[in-house]
Amino acid sequence: MPSTREKAHETALRKAHQALQKLEPYKTAYTAGCNFHPEEGGGRLPVPFFGEDYVVTFPKISVQSASGKEPDITTRLIILHYLIHADGAPLADHWIAFRELPNGLVYDPAFQRRASLRLVREYGMDPKGFAAAAEALGGERLTFGDVSYMFRIFPRMRMAVILHVGDEEFGPRVNVLFDASAGHYLPTEDLAVLGGMLAGRLIKAGNV
Repeated sequence: MPSTREKAHETALRKAHQALQKLEPYKTAYTAGCNFHPEEGGGRLPVPFFGEDYVVTFPKISVQSASGKEPDITTRLIILHYLIHADGAPLADHWIAFRELPNGLVYDPAFQRRASLRLVREYGMDPKGFAAAAEALGGERLTFGDVSYMFRIFPRMRMAVILHVGDEEFGPRVNVLFDASAGHYLPTEDLAVLGGMLAGRLIKAGNV
């Protein structure tokens, strides 16, 4: 029997399908920084996500990986919500903390547990390990803290992770940041999920 969480995800997925079907696919692709490819009876909209290629089909909505497999429901929801919420706003080119997002203070404790604190436990005293994991995920080096990287999540969404290594006086810290335009592309609840996804992928990359 499906759990309450599974039911909630299925309901959210149905709503996302319905919302996307009401949108004009060419405009949707443009505002998301993607390209729509028309085909007989519909079309395909490729969406890069975490450096991997996914395809959203129209008018019957589906999400598939480049290999044709259906990704997990969280990935499908995030990709569909990105297309639905994207408004074409340019990157702001400055970073903000999660708590600075709309209603971010409400979700910030959960976000810290889901993202920053997991990375502190894994890499707080291991900057070389963090750098190796970040580069394995395609991260681009920044100049903040002791080690920092920028990640291209979607065509018009960027995240950064900054590691401050601990010493005898202060413990280690990790800041997970967003380009200030992030709220134009996903609701804050989904950005919290993205923080957890990025942390999980960095931890997995360090344990390969």
